[in-house]
Amino acid sequence: MQPETTISEEQIFQGKLVTLNLRQVQLADGQITQREIVATRGAVVIVALTANNEVRLVKQFRAGTEGWLIELPAGSLEVGEDPDLAAPRELLEETGDQAATWQKLDGFYASPGILTEYLHLYLATDLTPGPNQLEFDEHIELLTVPWLEAVAMMRRGEIKDAKTMAGLLRAGLHLGLIGKEST
Repeated sequence: MQPETTISEEQIFQGKLVTLNLRQVQLADGQITQREIVATRGAVVIVALTANNEVRLVKQFRAGTEGWLIELPAGSLEVGEDPDLAAPRELLEETGDQAATWQKLDGFYASPGILTEYLHLYLATDLTPGPNQLEFDEHIELLTVPWLEAVAMMRRGEIKDAKTMAGLLRAGLHLGLIGKEST
């Protein structure tokens, strides 16, 4: 049995990237309450590794924090876009890299208490660098750091972006790199 059942849902805002819905639900004990849901089309996150086990990161100004964050390359899906096609597009846009080898590493929800956003995680290797293709409103600095330095940046609190921490952790587990930072 579900702990709550949707009674109704009303869209109260439609933006370029998000929709805000008010959902009325009935809890298992019969009480009625309201949920605020931010719906998105989803996104892709890319862990791009060089042949020297370096991670491609972006330092990007984020309006939500009114500051710069260090992140993995990532981006929103277009309407109806296949994540497998969006990942190479986003990697090229933000870093200029093209990858010969792609592996999907599943994915995760960003903040499921209020967001529908599912982030599709990819590992990109065999990189060929080139010029990035930033959108007009993107402010990005490209960083290339050794794997161990990316882990150290998380440990020091320099990486504060959850999708980046989750992506690096998942890729590190997949590649058998987690735990090697102390050797």
